[in-house]
Amino acid sequence: MRNRRNIPLKRKPKVAVVVDGETEAWYLTMLNRNEPNAKFQIKPEIPQRKSLHDQFNKVLSLSDDFDTVVWIVDMDVILKETREVKKGQLRPLDEFLKYKDKLSSITNVSVIINQPCIEFWLLLHFEFTQAPFDDCARAESRLRNHLSDYAKSQKYFTKEGDDIYLKLIERLPTAITYSKRFGGFDLENPDRGNSGMYKLFEILGLS
Repeated sequence: MRNRRNIPLKRKPKVAVVVDGETEAWYLTMLNRNEPNAKFQIKPEIPQRKSLHDQFNKVLSLSDDFDTVVWIVDMDVILKETREVKKGQLRPLDEFLKYKDKLSSITNVSVIINQPCIEFWLLLHFEFTQAPFDDCARAESRLRNHLSDYAKSQKYFTKEGDDIYLKLIERLPTAITYSKRFGGFDLENPDRGNSGMYKLFEILGLS
């Protein structure tokens, strides 16, 4: 009889996703819950400290332990702080671009930008737009044109049988298609709406 202990166990690839807020973590947790047959194991990671430097270091440390690490970055705060930075200080946007460039050489790391925030990705399930959004509140307001009861709360995002992923799953192919239409984050027009979330679904084999 073959020794079963000598047969390597097949495991799902482990994907760590670094985010800076609970909203993204709730969305990813619901993605996990509603895709039980997917060939991946996804783990949302929120650094204890949420500065760009701390997020960058978190991505680096996870890249040694996970098959794939995805850093999802909301640009609203970065752009706001960039507009407010004092002359002579490092602009948060330049700091982020520096980290993004450093990570480009690590083969199992991907950086995904949402401008202004994940609500813009949710909006793409209903419409395509490249309108400027100078903060997340504007994206939330526009999203409520389609999801009138939308609430940035754990209860809304994770309600059993009616969570955020289930609400939108039939429209997911539309959102992925719209997301692919963007040519990446536009440095010349940084406020322009943008989402690279299609990359996450390609990594997970869901697009």
